[in-house]
Amino acid sequence: MNNIKNYLQQHADDILGDIKRLVQAESPSLDKTAVDRCGEVLQSIFQQRLGIDAQVDQQTEYGNHLRFSLGNEGPQTTLIGHFDTVWDHGDLALREEDGKLYGPGVLDMKAGLVQAIWAVRALQQLGLLSGQRIVFLCNSDEEVGSPSSSDWIGRNAAGSQQVLVVEPAVAGSNDLKVARKGTGRYDVVITGQAAHAGNNPEEGISAVQEMAHQIHFLHALNAPERGTTVNVGIANGGSRINVVADHAELGIDTRVTSEAEAQRIHDAITQLQPVLPGIVLSVTGEQGRPPMRQTPASQQMLQHAQQIAQQLGFAVEGKSVGGGSDGNFTAALGLPTLDGLGATGAGIHARHEHIIVANIVPRAALVAGMVLGNRAAEDAV
Repeated sequence: MNNIKNYLQQHADDILGDIKRLVQAESPSLDKTAVDRCGEVLQSIFQQRLGIDAQVDQQTEYGNHLRFSLGNEGPQTTLIGHFDTVWDHGDLALREEDGKLYGPGVLDMKAGLVQAIWAVRALQQLGLLSGQRIVFLCNSDEEVGSPSSSDWIGRNAAGSQQVLVVEPAVAGSNDLKVARKGTGRYDVVITGQAAHAGNNPEEGISAVQEMAHQIHFLHALNAPERGTTVNVGIANGGSRINVVADHAELGIDTRVTSEAEAQRIHDAITQLQPVLPGIVLSVTGEQGRPPMRQTPASQQMLQHAQQIAQQLGFAVEGKSVGGGSDGNFTAALGLPTLDGLGATGAGIHARHEHIIVANIVPRAALVAGMVLGNRAAEDAV
């Protein structure tokens, strides 16, 4: 792997520059215009570094999804990454200090995308891509559950020999991700009856009081011993302090490790019943991502990644994590999937989100070795 790592090290400044350029193209998931502008920047990087254009999957509500491919024969390796972020415009600034690069989406997961591009470029420039078919799937809505891209990912990843997800490494340990919880999102709208809080409160039916009852019930669904979490992360209600609230809303996040738990949680939430007479509940949502489990095939992928990492001078393990990714979808289709191959750092979805600059090259080399497959040891020394 030394020649691959040396090539990437020679271009370390270019790789970092591409990461900064992509991060500066801010891309909040629900701002289609901004996400598409970021997608255009990503397309220009692919064109400049790999000489390939995107097959654009046009969307109306979310940003357009981008598919890039190299080679027409041989087993398919699919690399997956998203370019939308959780950050609104101006929330975070790009800055570099103490060996860390900070910025919106730099860790989750724009650096990983750029590292993957350069991993393949290294193989391309070193003449190591013969007999390889590589597909990049870059989607625009992962941070909101991939509602418009999950089927698209499944169609384009079908038949892959391996799926490499360049989401961030496990924070702290820099390990890979071999299993993930399934995830769900639900919204509950509570409708009551408004009334004056002082003159005639008895005529009101408080949606906020009902909201409190429902939050208590929902959090009772947690079963940590089974790996199940239910979190009411958003709770809004009422209009004035002197008005009995006639409206409230809840946003619920769920995480499960099994289909049985997914069904239990789904049934409980979708069948919520009012506590107060006269309240009307409306529930929408679903268990969007199935659990990602380690399989014998993904275990072999992990072992191969460990061998490559050892050649590169570092070590990785496989960990199970609570967050979901688009790797959940490919794993559920029976495709060998390994996650967490992206950048190292900390602060996913936090204001201190950053990557470790010194690890950019070795992590890109790791991806290159995984793309190269069993030829990594024999052809890339």
